[in-house]
Amino acid sequence: MSISTNRDREAVDRALAYPEPPASSLWHRHGPQQPRPLTPAQQRRNRELLAHAQHSPRSRSTKPAA
Repeated sequence: MSISTNRDREAVDRALAYPEPPASSLWHRHGPQQPRPLTPAQQRRNRELLAHAQHSPRSRSTKPAA
């Protein structure tokens, strides 16, 4: 095993040694509050964007065509 591989492994081990920090308290809802409903205009826009994303062709590679 090379020295760089040992160093890489130690860096990964050190990164995994610490637990993930707790989620922000802003991410949690406290009490019976419900999320605000989307307006009809927001719903329509979301539907249009979703339909466009599902039906538009996407290239499979990032390489320019030769």
